[in-house]
Amino acid sequence: HYAVPNIPGAVPRTSTYALNNVTLPYALELANKGYEKIMAENSPLLTGFNVFKGKVVHRAVAEALALEYEEAV
Repeated sequence: HYAVPNIPGAVPRTSTYALNNVTLPYALELANKGYEKIMAENSPLLTGFNVFKGKVVHRAVAEALALEYEEAV
């Protein structure tokens, strides 16, 4: 396993294309459906939400900040 955080900087064009290829489908889905529908349908994106409508919906964030956790959907 090799995890040096600045390695993408050695190949910025390639790493930009890679990041775009991975994230663009999620961005398009979010733009086309809206965040509420995404939260009901797409569990990978759902895990990216920390706070929703004023409530902490990410368990690890709630625990780290000693706040109440609530299910997002």
